[in-house]
Amino acid sequence: MRIRIFLLAVACSLGIMDSYAQKGVDNGTLYGSGEDSVRCVQNISLFIPYAKANNFKDAYEFWKIVYEECPAATKDIYLYGVRIVAWQIENETDPAKKDALIDDLMGVYDKRVQYFGDDQRYGKDWIVGRKASDYIKYKADKADPNLLYGWLKDVVDQYGNNTDAMAVSLYMFASYQMMAANEELKPTYIADYLKSVEILDKQIEAATAANNEKELNTLTSYKQVVESTFINSGAADCETLQNIYADKVEQNKNDLQFLQETIALLRRMRCHEIEAYFTAAEYAHKVEPTSESGRGLARQAVRKNDYATAITFFEEAASLETDNTVKAEDYYMIAILLSDQNQYARAKQYALKAIEANPNYGQPYLLIGKLYASTANSVFPNDNVMKKTVYYAAVDKFERARAVDPSVAGEANTLINTYRAYFPTTEEVFMHPDLTKGETITIPGWINERTTVR
Repeated sequence: MRIRIFLLAVACSLGIMDSYAQKGVDNGTLYGSGEDSVRCVQNISLFIPYAKANNFKDAYEFWKIVYEECPAATKDIYLYGVRIVAWQIENETDPAKKDALIDDLMGVYDKRVQYFGDDQRYGKDWIVGRKASDYIKYKADKADPNLLYGWLKDVVDQYGNNTDAMAVSLYMFASYQMMAANEELKPTYIADYLKSVEILDKQIEAATAANNEKELNTLTSYKQVVESTFINSGAADCETLQNIYADKVEQNKNDLQFLQETIALLRRMRCHEIEAYFTAAEYAHKVEPTSESGRGLARQAVRKNDYATAITFFEEAASLETDNTVKAEDYYMIAILLSDQNQYARAKQYALKAIEANPNYGQPYLLIGKLYASTANSVFPNDNVMKKTVYYAAVDKFERARAVDPSVAGEANTLINTYRAYFPTTEEVFMHPDLTKGETITIPGWINERTTVR
């Protein structure tokens, strides 16, 4: 009887010792219990100072114990854990071992989601965004976009408009990579784009309302990257964009910011001849006239061959425009419209206004030169030699265009070679009483340009 009582007492004491010493990972507590709790606290106090000093080599063993035995103890396990494992990756030369370490790093992020994923500020979406960023960084061209997409779609679907902006941006990166590898995924990419832009727009709106300039700049940068990738992706043609934005424009016809962003997007996509663009411009102009909305209405008038209205709106766009490069394009468009109506003097006037706004803009010079050349016969109708001197003035403009704007050099050279052939011959210059080689003459009429006899 005494033996049985003794054995029972021993068994009970062993059970008590087992329950007293237990790891946090096993009993769900922060530090564990008994000796394991002490061990956890001691190793936390040992790894953090090393990690703070970037001594990841000495921090590792202590950190590893805490990471495996009491993973819920502190967020520092993960804040420093990603740095410790990243240090290992960057110092590993064996490809297989490096891949294994990358998997370990992803595991650190996963475990942080498990234990701290409900953090109000740095929750699951924030953590997964950084996990995806590191995955791309270390996997480089071996990164699997399908894997990335799965991680990020999960948080975008879960958090919606509250999704961390980096996670949204990388979600679009993954979607684009998948679409680039498989064109059948274009509809998915377009849908992802619309969802992502809507999320970022909501956050931009909130940051604007809160007057949080730092957050606004960050969000705007992410949106610009998403939009730029979409614009250059080739995923959506103008017909697709018309179908996407037609209803959206109607639904947001009083939302100036949405209308302006839509106009800008469609213009960058070179879809400024679709109805969605014109409708957005019309609604935006009613709410608050801007250079962009005026330009949209001008293009709509051009499409209808209503040049007078188009010129009026291009004038308005130019007057509201603060970017001189864009202002110059507005004036140049007016010059084109006037030249099509044979209003040469006015066309030249606006071409010169374009040059005044942007002195390095070659197209207006080319236009003036072409207009000179096209009217040579009317300037000197009764003198076959003098009318050839008009081509001097034309070539002057082509040469000037080439000098100020390398982008038009090819066209300028072609025009120069073409119209030099029409210059008066040496004999014609010698025989003409009003011409002396090397002297300056004035081309009269609407041209009213001084040039040099060749």
